[in-house]
Amino acid sequence: MQLVAATEATAVEVADDTVDKLLDDGRAPGEILVLTTGAQHPWAEHELSFGEDAYWRQLGDAEDVFCAHTSSVSRTAQRPIVLLAVNGGTDPEVAAALPAALEKATEQLIVCGDPERLRALL
Repeated sequence: MQLVAATEATAVEVADDTVDKLLDDGRAPGEILVLTTGAQHPWAEHELSFGEDAYWRQLGDAEDVFCAHTSSVSRTAQRPIVLLAVNGGTDPEVAAALPAALEKATEQLIVCGDPERLRALL
């Protein structure tokens, strides 16, 4: 597990920057899952506007980075790299999201959030 320091307000932006670095390093977009603990990722909000069926179909296609809220983690598939953006949520919700995200990562879990808060929850 890798921790990248971020505030709740910057966690999604930091996760997006980390995704860009992974893609620049040669990772395929379909290898990456981004999960949020607070508000939905803006990409997920946009894609959900076309309907849930089309949104979830993209997960199965595995052609692009997929973003979801941790409340839907059970519907997501494993991917080599999972980024958990701690952009809100209660302490119990975040504490539950950590092992759920780890279970989805087959190679690496990257957590973007407040290091002090995360240490207290671990």
